[in-house]
Amino acid sequence: MTTPSNSMPNSFPAQPAAPNSVPTPPDSPTRPFYWSVRRELWENRSIYLAPLAVAAVTLVGFVVATLGRALSTSDIAHRRAILESHFNFVSAMIMGTTFVVGIFYSLDALHSERRDRSILFWKSLPVSDLTTVLSKASIPLLVLPAITVILTVAMLWIMLLLSSLVLVGSGLNAATLWSQSPLLQISLLLLYHLITVHILWHAPFYAWMLLVSAWARRAVFLWAALPIAAIGILEKIIFNTTHFANFLEYRLSGPEPYAMGAPSNSMSQGPAAGSISQGAHSMHTMSTVDPAKFLTTPGLWLGLIVTVALLAATVHLRRSQSPL
Repeated sequence: MTTPSNSMPNSFPAQPAAPNSVPTPPDSPTRPFYWSVRRELWENRSIYLAPLAVAAVTLVGFVVATLGRALSTSDIAHRRAILESHFNFVSAMIMGTTFVVGIFYSLDALHSERRDRSILFWKSLPVSDLTTVLSKASIPLLVLPAITVILTVAMLWIMLLLSSLVLVGSGLNAATLWSQSPLLQISLLLLYHLITVHILWHAPFYAWMLLVSAWARRAVFLWAALPIAAIGILEKIIFNTTHFANFLEYRLSGPEPYAMGAPSNSMSQGPAAGSISQGAHSMHTMSTVDPAKFLTTPGLWLGLIVTVALLAATVHLRRSQSPL
């Protein structure tokens, strides 16, 4: 006689899927790159804090010095000239700050993760070396120029509003100041200058610094600067010429006749060829911009080819490098 067993079955039947369950979509191919860039911003707060600090200091200086001097004079024309004289200085300060931040970030980007041995952790993640290197290259080539544009335009608006308040308080019509302040043209010229010079034209410099950062074991700045200085010194000693030094100056300053469309002043003026205090000159500069001349410059494409080669070498080095 058999009795029913009280033992549990060895296995349970598979449960049917919930009727409302939705399959998880695959990750986007750009998602690792996006989070890699976010990681750089989290770990290197100076990328945005340094330009913000310089902008704040410049604004305080504008309020204390410029507005103070403007209110201390009774000459209305002189007061307006004081208010308009410092607009050009702001864009130069912010651009200079982001340029310096880009240099030091590039020199430390790949070296720091080998120095603190965090490269072992980051290599364990499903993020390719190519994605890592491109995310680090995007900081000086994309993120910092974007910060420059946003901060500079915001500062110009704030300074223009403060200047308008001073003029209105002095009994003057602020409409004249606004009519002579083509902010749209200045913003477009600033964006064009950053894209052509600070991104496309300076790309080989940032790629070279990333390569040295991935290779050098110590003294990264010296390893990045000494080979360049040695070439110039040897050329001067052997041939008594300065072609290499002139070439470096040309790469750093930018191809103004091609970037701006017509040779005028040095590119050291930056985007402020269109100063708020010189609205007519800004309009003229915008009218002479000729992207076709810039895009047909052989130096542009040679520089981009060198950039790609240097970044490819950086990816190879990062793949084979170990902690220091």
